[in-house]
Amino acid sequence: MDEVQLLDRYLLIGALLFGIGLIGFLSRRNMIVMFLAAEMMLQGISVSLVAWGRFHNDWGGQVLVIFILTVAACEAAIALALILMLYHESGQLDIVVWQSLREANQPKFVEDALPEETPDVEHWPTLPPAGVEPEQPVEEMVHRSHV
Repeated sequence: MDEVQLLDRYLLIGALLFGIGLIGFLSRRNMIVMFLAAEMMLQGISVSLVAWGRFHNDWGGQVLVIFILTVAACEAAIALALILMLYHESGQLDIVVWQSLREANQPKFVEDALPEETPDVEHWPTLPPAGVEPEQPVEEMVHRSHV
């Protein structure tokens, strides 16, 4: 296998890990899942750095990965402390609960409510009880409006 193809595959895997982590971080509100997604983003960067280091026959990528692992370990320790503190205070891990810890002059975060959905159909069909034949309109029996 050519070195350029190997580099492309490693960079693709690193980009996929980073992208999945970014989507997980932005779409979830549970703090544990958010920190796991951040760790996944760091691992995606690490795979890319190792790939570039191998491609250039340089140890710089591996050295940076060691620093990334050190930062990730520190982040995990701080995250665990924050998660335990939040759970101890509120009994839940929703990130919106952090608004009670904001500064006094900051406004509260208000999540926009989703608009009410209006059904397009005026009457929803219902199933008859078992053994009871539903009533058929006379016009429908004589001339069907649809087939």
